[in-house]
Amino acid sequence: MSAIEADKTVCEGIGMCEAQADNYFQVGDDGLVDVLTAEVPESDRGYVRAAIDSCPVSALRLKG
Repeated sequence: MSAIEADKTVCEGIGMCEAQADNYFQVGDDGLVDVLTAEVPESDRGYVRAAIDSCPVSALRLKG
């Protein structure tokens, strides 16, 4: 299983990740990404990878 990491020091709250995978990402009240479910099963890996790759400031990583 893979895990999502978010770097809030880089995040600008654009929300591309949330638009593509709203069950994993949400832009919080502070305007920055919140990871709703950190662990990603293999069956969702491609879907989550696409959302992570859509981040224009590269604030997200998928480990494992």
